[in-house]
Amino acid sequence: MRKNLIRLLIPLVILLTGCAGRGQSGSPAGDILPASAMHAFGRTAFSESGGLELISSASHIGFTFSGKECHIYASVSDPLGHNYLQYEIDGVYQKRIRIEGTARSPVTILASGNGVHKVWIYKATEAQTGPVFIHKITASHITAIEKAAAPLIEFIGNSITCGAAADPSEVPCGTGQYHDQHNAYMAYGPRVARALNANFLMSSVSGYGIYRDWNSDGPTLPMVYQKLRLAAGDNDQWDFKKYSPDIVSIALGTNDLSDGDGKQKRLPFDSTRFVNTYIQFAQLIKSTYPDAKILLLSSPMMGGAKRITLQNCITAVKMAVDKLFPDARPARVYFFNQMSPRGCSGHPSVEDHAILADELIPVYRQLMDE
Repeated sequence: MRKNLIRLLIPLVILLTGCAGRGQSGSPAGDILPASAMHAFGRTAFSESGGLELISSASHIGFTFSGKECHIYASVSDPLGHNYLQYEIDGVYQKRIRIEGTARSPVTILASGNGVHKVWIYKATEAQTGPVFIHKITASHITAIEKAAAPLIEFIGNSITCGAAADPSEVPCGTGQYHDQHNAYMAYGPRVARALNANFLMSSVSGYGIYRDWNSDGPTLPMVYQKLRLAAGDNDQWDFKKYSPDIVSIALGTNDLSDGDGKQKRLPFDSTRFVNTYIQFAQLIKSTYPDAKILLLSSPMMGGAKRITLQNCITAVKMAVDKLFPDARPARVYFFNQMSPRGCSGHPSVEDHAILADELIPVYRQLMDE
């Protein structure tokens, strides 16, 4: 993780010098929407410089404007680094936008014509990639909008849930940096939410598991879940009063059962430790959101003996949670169909996430109707 001092000072320098994400040249004119007036959704925070910090996967903001274009002043913490936003306009997804640490021009979004347009901007990458800071947006008659009231689903998971390594359309697999193929908007969770007209919250980190990670003993997802930035070294706590999910789905276990990277010593999978730690995490979720429906998901990337082991462990967790909370709705379990992922490094691709979403939509719809 980058040092907090750098994270706080760089956006201030960028804001004062006029630096922003890459976009078309020119001097934007029109109304100004400052970060302080934006209605962010997801794990976000306001920096000391006044910028809006988009943290979690697919955290997002919305606004309307008139005319043919708007201009987004965005930055990243590392002047030598980069990150990604992505957006939809008038309900149609457009593309990812690369935000360079050294760029000085705002991002320009062009509409198809005059009139009033609605834009939603999403963080394409996950929390551990670092934040994207939104400082202001300029356009004619620009107005911040909020998410409409709707059922809320929280998606807890690992790289699969993040939409990591899913989109090599701009940077081919095996090249660039890990987050160059992230596409959170197209991950199965946001797809499910959009199909069901629900809101969503992403709490996922690549490589993390229940009691160990893909090549280390931690930090694990339960260790960082209460941190704002889903990072062990973060001093800021996440405010769980900000949202009240109707459904909390947990998709962990792929990394616990991983064979590791072949470099770090890897002990055999400990099913007892996995189940006990998972039960404790589920208890945390239930105590935080007493009325939420809990859905425990398996892994679409796992087959053979590991697949059976994970399913047996998840079943044991469900039974224990139901016993601990006899007056609550029973936890639900869903086991993915096994797939041969087509994304980078053995991950589901954007197309694979569409398949996963189609598989899950009936499951979440039934939960919402209960």
